[in-house]
Amino acid sequence: MLPKPVKDEYRRSTSVSSQTNVEMPMRDGVILRADVYRPAGAGRHPVLLQRIPYGKHTPRYRSLYLDPMRALDRGYAVVIQEVRGRHVSDGDWYPYVHEAQDGYDTIDWIASQPWSDGSVGTFGISYHGATQWLAATEAHPALKAIIPGVTSDSYYDSWTYLGGVFQLFWTSGWASAFAMDDLGGRAARNSDAMALLREWRQDSHAMANHLPLDDMPGLRQVAAYYYDWLAHPTYDNYWKAIAPREKFDRITVPALNQGGWFDGFIRGTLRCYQGMRERGATEVARTQQHLVVGPWLHQPLPDPFAGQGYFGGAASGAAIDWHGMQIAWFDRWLRDEDNGVDTDPNTYIFIMGANEWRAEESWPPPDAEPMTLFLRSGGRANTLNGDGALSLDAPSESESPDRFTYDPSNPVPTHGGAHLGGIVSVFEVGVQDQRAIEAREEVLAYTSEPLERDTEVTGHVELELWAVTSVTDTDWTAKLVDVHPDGQARNVCDGILRASFRDSLESPSPIQPGEAYRYNVDVGPTAMLFRKGHCIRLEVSSSNFPAYARNTGSPHHQSSDLTPATQTVLHDASHPSHLTLPVVRRN
Repeated sequence: MLPKPVKDEYRRSTSVSSQTNVEMPMRDGVILRADVYRPAGAGRHPVLLQRIPYGKHTPRYRSLYLDPMRALDRGYAVVIQEVRGRHVSDGDWYPYVHEAQDGYDTIDWIASQPWSDGSVGTFGISYHGATQWLAATEAHPALKAIIPGVTSDSYYDSWTYLGGVFQLFWTSGWASAFAMDDLGGRAARNSDAMALLREWRQDSHAMANHLPLDDMPGLRQVAAYYYDWLAHPTYDNYWKAIAPREKFDRITVPALNQGGWFDGFIRGTLRCYQGMRERGATEVARTQQHLVVGPWLHQPLPDPFAGQGYFGGAASGAAIDWHGMQIAWFDRWLRDEDNGVDTDPNTYIFIMGANEWRAEESWPPPDAEPMTLFLRSGGRANTLNGDGALSLDAPSESESPDRFTYDPSNPVPTHGGAHLGGIVSVFEVGVQDQRAIEAREEVLAYTSEPLERDTEVTGHVELELWAVTSVTDTDWTAKLVDVHPDGQARNVCDGILRASFRDSLESPSPIQPGEAYRYNVDVGPTAMLFRKGHCIRLEVSSSNFPAYARNTGSPHHQSSDLTPATQTVLHDASHPSHLTLPVVRRN
């Protein structure tokens, strides 16, 4: 979908009827409450629904995703509902499990109201995106279209875990924030637990540093689901039961998917788009999956910058009139307006480096060609000053490996990347200069020669890594970096993989210390133009903390013991470790 001309609704004078805390009964008798905004009078209107856990009373969650007043001026009614167990809605809060049926029941209630014309669309980002996908799996006939932003097809991989590694900083912070914002609910009544949480939240690293992970007493009484997440470290039936991807073949509606290259859920956002194109229940659900991805963080109306990376004024959500694009989407599917949405190219992505938007017919671009860059060195790729190289030439049989020591008591710190909930000077997200990270001995840096021409990398970046460890399980991290002529090293995308999850996220398999294994590390998706004269760099290490829980070298989540590991990265003819870049060559 492409941006649309601004409508003149802002010139209109609209009288509004609003009612707060409207009661909506669910099938089990639990009452959820919502605020209802609609044009005054006796007319019937299409309805836009947002179901949220964060508080409909707060301006951020009430209006930044889609301005209700703008929708009202276009003739829509807007309903903003608190999900089960949150704030003024009754019932017990447990993430994800009630959203499919509660979403269906809410749509059913809306469709039966005298002010509703029977057509419903949903919108919102993050968890609000989860409420949309899960409700859509129930296929209520009144639901006509959805706009799930920065969300995922699974609440296991690229949400709670990535590559089998627990996403520690944001999940612990998210669970504790929900407890602190319970507004008189069950969590607030546990005064001792709340006091401990308040103390921990004064120190931004207290929860991340606490070991073992499955012994956080401040959360056990007020966020038991956090322990359930830890108790299910694989993609098992616990996660499958709440994963939209398992039910894409039930979803009948078109979706406008929104994502950000520096959003922590970007992998899941792209999988929603791709999975629905392949498995949607109807032709319109398959052919009318649209995708908009900017150089954005996890934000409602994204800024034109992410961390230290500024991408020009045209990069912002306001510049493309993201609110207007959403209304145009609903105009097409709820009001049958012939506005060109369904004939637009279905993919609209921002190419970083070139700093421009581009329309595509699909993601990833079908003409992207793989470029293989082999990891090379003389055995001393440690730090940015080492001899690590990326080369088009394959290595010889005698090439020396690289070694480093991973010490979980002194892990490589998170500095930039696609994560949630950054804290300035504590947990920086987005684009950051990586030179301080690359000065560490346990970070291997492989750098290309300066590029002879502009090189666009658009698609999914992958690393085939051959490696040996001295312990029974470990993690491997990979980061793609754009090295500027002045030495700045700006991260582009990154990934992590737990060794035992190398073949499957459902059935991990052990490794033998001292043996070589091949690891396929998902470095992440991107759309990046590396300029002539820049270098492409790959960082390899074994930790990215506190974004991801450090591998202690002991059983999963259950130990405070920290065991160092000797890591060996192989890159000879028999073990040709290499980076694969999807390169788009046009003009």
